[in-house]
This record gives sequence, C-alpha cells and structure tokens, in this order.
Amino acid sequence: MAINLDDPKKLRPLVGQAHQVAMNMLRPISRKYDKAEHAYPQELDLLAAMIDGLSESGASEGAGAAGVRREETPAEQGGVRNGTNLASVMSIAEMCWGDVGLLLSMPRQGLGNSAIASVADAEQQERFAGVWAAMAITEPGTGSDSANIQTTAVLDGDEYVINGEKIYVTSGERADAVVVWATLDRSLGRAAIKSFVVPKGTPGMRVERLEHKLGIKASDTAAIIFEDCRVPKENLLGSPEVDTKQGFAGAMATFDNTRPLVASMAVGCARASLDLTRELLEQAGVTVDHDRPGHLQHAAAAKLLQMEADWEAAYLLMLQAAWMADNRRPNSLEASMAKAKAGRVGSDITLSCVELAGSVGYSESELLEKWARDSKILDIFEGTQQIQQLIVARRVLGLSSAELR
Repeated sequence: MAINLDDPKKLRPLVGQAHQVAMNMLRPISRKYDKAEHAYPQELDLLAAMIDGLSESGASEGAGAAGVRREETPAEQGGVRNGTNLASVMSIAEMCWGDVGLLLSMPRQGLGNSAIASVADAEQQERFAGVWAAMAITEPGTGSDSANIQTTAVLDGDEYVINGEKIYVTSGERADAVVVWATLDRSLGRAAIKSFVVPKGTPGMRVERLEHKLGIKASDTAAIIFEDCRVPKENLLGSPEVDTKQGFAGAMATFDNTRPLVASMAVGCARASLDLTRELLEQAGVTVDHDRPGHLQHAAAAKLLQMEADWEAAYLLMLQAAWMADNRRPNSLEASMAKAKAGRVGSDITLSCVELAGSVGYSESELLEKWARDSKILDIFEGTQQIQQLIVARRVLGLSSAELR
C-alpha cells in the first residue's frame, strides 16, 4: 500500500512556480548548454532577478537553505514548521526535473551559501546576504575525507593568509565569492578546520582550470589555487576558537544542510526520467497499471513500478532530513541516509530508463541519455555513496570515526 503525502499548502505555489520554470525555461535550453560546456547560461540572469523579486516581496518562501542551527526548536516553542529547508528541497527537485546543470549554475544559489547559512554569525549573515558563494572543500590529495584538509589559514595581524589548492569547485569561476575550508593548525586535527569567505578577485586566489565533465556541463567546475591569499579575519565563518571537544561538528553542520539538497537534485532528475519513460512506453503500447501487481503486467511496466517505489523511498527520506533541519533537530543520520538513497536510486533509475527506452534512450533525440550522465555526479559529490554508508553505520552503531573506518 502506498502512502501519498500532500505538499504543505503554503509551499504549493512555490513548487508550482519551480515546475513551470523547469518546463518553460530550463528544458528548452538544456541540450544547448550541454553541448556548449563552460558557456554561461545568460538566460539564468533573468530567472535570478525574478527569484530575488519574489523573495524580497515575500511572495515566495524562497529556495535558499536556512541552515541547520541548533537553537530552541519550534517543537519547544509549541509547534512544528515547514520552513526554508523543506521549501528548498521541494523547489530544487522541481528545477532539476528541468536540468541539474542549469540549477547548479543559478546565481546566488551556490553550495557556499548553505555553509554561510549553517555556520555564519548574525553579523556575517547580514554582510554576506545576496552574495553568490561557491564552496571549496576537495583537494588533490583529499577527496571524501574532508577532515584531512591540507589548505592552511594562518592569522597575520587582522588577516588570515590562505595557502593551498582546491579542486571540483562548483561555480568556482562564476560565483561572487568562494567559501574555502582550511585548517588553522594541522596538529589539532579536525577541530581546527574552519571556513572562510574569499571574495572573487582577491589577490592570491586564481582559477587554474575548468574541468571537462561527463555531465552537468552547464555548471562550471573549477580548480583554484591560493597563494598567500589574504582575507580579513572577520571573514572566518563562525567562531575562530578551536574546540577540540566539539571536533569537526561545526564544519559538518554544513553537510547536514547540503546533503538533502543534493538528494533533491537526484530526486528531480530521476523523476524526469520516469515521467518521460512512462510516456515512451505508452506510445509503444505498454501501459503501467498501479492497481495491479507488477508480475501480472508487461516486464517493462513491472520495472517502472519497482523504480517508482525506490524513488518514493528516496523522496520521503529527503523530506524527512529537510523537515528536521527546519525544526532544529539533529539530522546528520537522516541527511546521509537521504543522500545515499537518492544518489544510488538516481543513477539506477536514469540508466534503467535509458535501457527501457532502447535506441531512443541512447540517442540524443530525447534527454534520457543526458539525465543518466547528469545524475552520476549526485552519487559522488557532497560525500560519496560509500562515505554516506559509513556515516550511517557509525550513527546507527554509535561508533566514532576512529572506531569504524
């Protein structure tokens, strides 16, 4: 038996608007910017202006993540809320029904904005409002193990001096600023890792190259070098104090926020594949009947039903992780579960839809092959499938990172 959840009433207009944008603005230019890798999608400037207008007028709940802070929860205040995190994942899923790469190219919607939302103090929240921020974590020798960051930040007077190299920075060339993860003292381990807002054009920061990729080609992915790059000490997000008892928790709060967002991207892309594949099957005379067991239907229909069930599980995990963030509940386990499930399901569904559609799925006459290419990264960045499973195992078993590697 399926349980269908209605969208929260106050979020329905936002979800509807996002779907219309995906259908009428993103889909029509999707193939164009897949072929024109590294070309900036100029059409997005108008869309960004529209979103800014809606946000300023209060007509939209917004699609910018609100972070995962742990102050008093709405439940402790006498209620629960469907807030900005839930609005974000629902609207992003709709936008990625249109195009993942274009969504990732949206001005002022960078992953660094989630870091600011999760870690910055009130003054920084106001100072960096409206800034389009990319996020720089991964290094040539540091992939999924974010705690092994080698980039350093040394306090010199009123400035931090940053040295290191970052790779796979989404929107690294286009964004107004880059949120850089660096260590204040390598000898203190994870606890010394902090994030810094480095504005575009800061001396000592340069984009070394843009990557050529399998998918999400509309989104630029940069390698960035920092050589004696100086930023004001006020640009360190949150507290400069190194709390060895807290460890890596402050930095990881960013992931608790961004992993549901990546899950929503996978959910949206997979939904697009399912919708189109159902249409193609119907054109071929295969009707999917949700009221009959799969084994009594055409094999292709049974496969689609199985994929839809997997998709539903990923969708519900995504909603749960975002809702918990809105209600200030610790969601590290749920964020990793959502990311792991959606990332794997997204790849499985998009590739299976290519297979079910045969030559049509493999050709460029439809977008199925593109969605299969785009979805793979969603199982890799913001923590790989394997890392998510490791985090889930640690949380469920109550073991530390030292106890379970």
